[in-house]
Amino acid sequence: MAKTSKKIVNKKPKIVFPEKLMKYLQAAGIPHEVISHRTVYTAYDTAATMKKKLNEIAKSILVKADKDYWLIVLPADENVDFKKLGAFLKKVNKKEVKMIKIPGEKIVTELLKLKNQTVGAFGKLHNLPVAVEKNLVKAKKAIFSSGDFNNSVQMKVNDFIKLENALLGSFGVKKKIKLIKVKKMAKKKKRTVRPVKKGKGKRK
Repeated sequence: MAKTSKKIVNKKPKIVFPEKLMKYLQAAGIPHEVISHRTVYTAYDTAATMKKKLNEIAKSILVKADKDYWLIVLPADENVDFKKLGAFLKKVNKKEVKMIKIPGEKIVTELLKLKNQTVGAFGKLHNLPVAVEKNLVKAKKAIFSSGDFNNSVQMKVNDFIKLENALLGSFGVKKKIKLIKVKKMAKKKKRTVRPVKKGKGKRK
């Protein structure tokens, strides 16, 4: 008898919420909602996937200020103003900050020991101090990165600040969105017909 070939079915990998974060949130006892979604890599993707406004999505950025690392959390419709952030950190640390930069991807991966993950919003898991842009509080409730591409955490902003012992500051600046002006089609110019000069006839 001929052997029947088995059909190979490619199963999608099961989406698993980061265990370390799950235990952390459960131990804290703070109300939160875990949201599983399609793979997203940016705050814009998250907002589009969840049909939320950008200011309801918390963006997490790791920065290096001199020798110290900070986790900066701000609304997704804002960028970090490094001059303001330097002034904020100077006030917090009571010393001048000479250099602030965003570390390269390789350094971030090694520092936070990430494996197919991104920078999450929960700095305590990495022993990092957290600073939150005060404009995020206006959203009251926001969606925070779990560090996983397929899971996010929704919770009250004030609960997040309390959980992370985060410091509030003003170091964000609204993103400038360039509007593309649609130029009106130029009216076709009428072709001007110049009268043809008749040549002079020969004298008889």
